[in-house]
Amino acid sequence: MSILDPLFRSAALDQVFSDADRVQAILHFEAALARAEAASGIIPEASARAIVAKCRVENFDLHLIAQEAAQAGNLAIPIVKQLTEAVAKDDKDSARFVHWGATSQDAIDTGVVLQLRRALELCEQDLQRLSGTLVSLAEKHRATPMVARTWMQQALPTTFGFAVAGWLEAIVRHRVRLAEIRPRVFTLQFGGAVGTLAALGSNGPAVAKALALDLKLDLPAAPWHAHRDRIAEVATTLGLCMGTLGKIARDISLRTQTEVRELFEPGGEGRGGSSTMPHKRNPVTCAVALAAAKRVPGLVSTLLSAMVQEEERGLGGWHAEWETLPELVCLVGGALHHLAEMLPGLEVDAARMRENLEITRGLIFAEAVSMALGDRMGKLPAHMLVEAACKKALAEKRHLKDVLLREPGWHGQLTAADLESLFEVRNYLGSAEEFTARVLSEAVSFSARR
Repeated sequence: MSILDPLFRSAALDQVFSDADRVQAILHFEAALARAEAASGIIPEASARAIVAKCRVENFDLHLIAQEAAQAGNLAIPIVKQLTEAVAKDDKDSARFVHWGATSQDAIDTGVVLQLRRALELCEQDLQRLSGTLVSLAEKHRATPMVARTWMQQALPTTFGFAVAGWLEAIVRHRVRLAEIRPRVFTLQFGGAVGTLAALGSNGPAVAKALALDLKLDLPAAPWHAHRDRIAEVATTLGLCMGTLGKIARDISLRTQTEVRELFEPGGEGRGGSSTMPHKRNPVTCAVALAAAKRVPGLVSTLLSAMVQEEERGLGGWHAEWETLPELVCLVGGALHHLAEMLPGLEVDAARMRENLEITRGLIFAEAVSMALGDRMGKLPAHMLVEAACKKALAEKRHLKDVLLREPGWHGQLTAADLESLFEVRNYLGSAEEFTARVLSEAVSFSARR
C-alpha cells in the first residue's frame, strides 16, 4: 500500500528504502567485497572488475528476487545467484569469486548500514532545518506573553518564546544523539558463516579492513551478527526523537482549538479542510506527527525484542528487523520532514495569547499575590487568604484583584500600588527570557559546530 505515503512519509526517505535501493545497497557490498579481495590478492583484479561491472540494480529481476527470497529465507541468496549468473555470461572463471568468503547476513546487514547512513543524513538535514525555524520563532517571541497550562488548565503566565525554546532544546539533544551514534552504527558487518571469516584463512582481517575502507564504514573489533544493539540504538534514538516531534505537534494542536486560537498551521488551497464543514481549518501536520508518535513505540519495542538472538546467528529476530526498521525510520523521518516544512509558516496570534491571559479574571496571578503576601505574613496564612478570595471571585464572577481590594486581610501588608503591580503579566514571567536566551545560544553554537 502506497496511497498514503505522501501523507505520512517523505519522498527522499522512501527512495532510500525502496526495493531497488535495498537491492543496490547489497550490491554495493558485493562490489566493494570484490575490490577489497582483489586489493588483498585473494581474487584476480580482472575478476573483481567483472563482478563490479554487474553490480547495478537495473541488471536484476526484482520480482524474481522477491519470489526466490520467499523460499531461500533472505534477499541475499537470490541476489547473489543472479549476480553470479550475470558475471558468468561474460566470464565463467570470474563468476566463482562472487560473494567469496562472505555470508548472506554480511551483505544484508552492511547494505542496511549503508541505507541508514543516507537516511540519517536526511533526518539530520530536516532536524537542522527544524532547529533553525525554532531559533527564529523563539527569538521573535521571547517576550510574547502567553498562558502556561498544567494538567490542561491555565496555570501562570509564560512566554511563547520560552515554550518554543523547550521544543528547540530537545531537538538539539536529538541532533547530539544522532551525531554520537554515527561511529557505532555506521560499521561494517563482515564475518562469514559464523563470524570467524574462516573461509578466507589468515586473510580475513586484511580483507575486512580493505572492505571497510572502500565503503567508508568503521571497522569493528569483531563481526556483530547476533549482537543487534547497533540497530536497536538507531530505533531508540529515533523513538526519542519521535516523542519530541509528537510533543511539538500536541502543543500546537491544542493551541489551534477554536476556544484557544493562539496558533494556526499555514492555510492554503485544499489544506486542512473538511469534506462537509466549509469553515474547518484542521491541523493536518500535527495529525500526521501524532499518528506517527502512536505507531513508532511499538516498532521500537519490536526491535528491542529482536535483540535476543540465538548463539552466532539468529533465527527470526534478525528477520524481524527487515521491515520494522525501514518502517520506523520512514515514519519518524516523514513526521520530521512535514513538521520542518510546516513550521516556517506557523501563524502566531500574539493578541489572542494576551486575551487568554485575562479570561480567568486575574486568577492566573493568584500565586504572585500569595508569594508577595507570604513574604510578609507567612506562606500558609497568605495561601489561605488568596485561596478564599479565588473561590469568591469564581462564585461571583468577579476579577480577583477587585475581590482582594475589598478583603481586609491583606491591608497593612501591601499597598494598592503593590497589588496592582502583581497583576501585570510582565512582572511574573520569572526567568523565562533568560532561559530562552540560554537555549538559543546553545542551539546556535551547536549548529555552528556542525
